[in-house]
Amino acid sequence: MEISTARLKLQITRGLLYALIFVLAIACIVPFYIMIVNGSRTNEQINTGITLIPGSNVIGNIKTTLIITANINFFFGYVNSAIVAICATILSIYIASLTAFGFVFYEFPLKKVFFGFIMASMMIPAQLGLIGLWDLMLKFNLLDNLLALILPAGAAAFTVYFLRQYIRSVLPEYIIQAARIDGAHDLSIFHRIALPIMSPGIATMAIFAFVFNWNNFLWPLVVLTSTDNYTMPLMIAQLNSSLYARDYGAIYLMIALSIFPIIVMFAFLQKFLISGVSFGSLKE
Repeated sequence: MEISTARLKLQITRGLLYALIFVLAIACIVPFYIMIVNGSRTNEQINTGITLIPGSNVIGNIKTTLIITANINFFFGYVNSAIVAICATILSIYIASLTAFGFVFYEFPLKKVFFGFIMASMMIPAQLGLIGLWDLMLKFNLLDNLLALILPAGAAAFTVYFLRQYIRSVLPEYIIQAARIDGAHDLSIFHRIALPIMSPGIATMAIFAFVFNWNNFLWPLVVLTSTDNYTMPLMIAQLNSSLYARDYGAIYLMIALSIFPIIVMFAFLQKFLISGVSFGSLKE
């Protein structure tokens, strides 16, 4: 009788969890679906309110979108965003992985102090560092240069913190010691042993880094001046002052196109994200 009661409670708990997951999934999917639907409607239909039924102006909006993309160099914005997002993600992940590895397996003076500085930097709003960072880019002659968007990504405090905790949970120290006894160099240990084991956690952080760098608007707005270097967020914002600012359906289509790489990135790394969540919960 007690077993049946416990099983019933477990089934009820699972049912409630599945229901909550379903509601959260709908809450995430519906806004994107509405954006796609609005991309098929006319301005008059969009102004009438929200609907889940697709409109009949798909061809017209596609034609307008093609005209807009030709006028504002939409393709260059795509390429610029791809270069910045990919390079910044690789740079931030590699430096953060190497830093986290050092904090876990090496002892050096003021180790706790340095890690405390990294933790403290997470509490400072990024907007407060814009002036100093802009002045630094000016001294290095990197204003209006995509490198100004890529290089600052190397200082990813939260990624260091996350990967440090992840390494401590999935990479026992005796594996590193065994590799050292076998004569492996430190960088070889990091690249051949640590990185493959850290791959689920790295993939998790890569998703967040890619999304942040792809959607980043404020810093590119400050540092970029020529339209040839504009990224996708700046291209979308530029539509507000263009002749097509009132073509809402076409703008919705362009926004959908602008976030397509994020969806591809998430779909590609989804299995690593899931394994990272489950793997990171294990303790030695």
